Amino acid sequence: MLEGLKGFDKPVLSLEQYVTPPALAAHIVSHARLMGDLGYVLDLGCGTGMLSIASALAGAEVLGVDIDMYALKIALENSEKMKVRVDFVRADVLRFECKKRDFTTIMNPPFGIQRKYADRPFLEKAMELSEVIYTIHSAGSESFIERLAERRSFFITHRWFFSIPLRRTYEFHEKEFKYIPVEVYRIEKLGNSGDDVK
Repeated sequence: MLEGLKGFDKPVLSLEQYVTPPALAAHIVSHARLMGDLGYVLDLGCGTGMLSIASALAGAEVLGVDIDMYALKIALENSEKMKVRVDFVRADVLRFECKKRDFTTIMNPPFGIQRKYADRPFLEKAMELSEVIYTIHSAGSESFIERLAERRSFFITHRWFFSIPLRRTYEFHEKEFKYIPVEVYRIEKLGNSGDDVK
């Protein structure tokens, strides 16, 4: 079903807009469901809605947040096509505020190729609003994720390795597909599971 979702019409390079591969979205959401994490899901930087809609299809109540109004319009079209309800909000992640503090965040933040550490505000906001986080990063991000998690009283419970096909999105891309290595992390707030983890 996710293969039929529409991607970006005019992706913005500074926002590092790429469509999350449907198979990767399905894998993450399936694991989140098996782990009992699909209740209220927050998708920061939701783009055209791949992770938001995957979560809604699996039974979650979902809030998708993005700064790009054009991407959000496509996300709304996609959710209507799939006949699922997702609440989409236009907001800058840095300024986004929400009273709820027990989300599961499932997100694909910018990798920081155009601007170093562009993923940091997304992780910090997710840790402010969530008990559990599923997040996608470029390969080699573990030490950065671990340091940030430790400072915020979170810890990594799972890490998955993938090689994903990145479609030709921008004019400077030379090939139709390029496979890039990524890491998916499940991060949990200390004390959330009831385990004494050090």
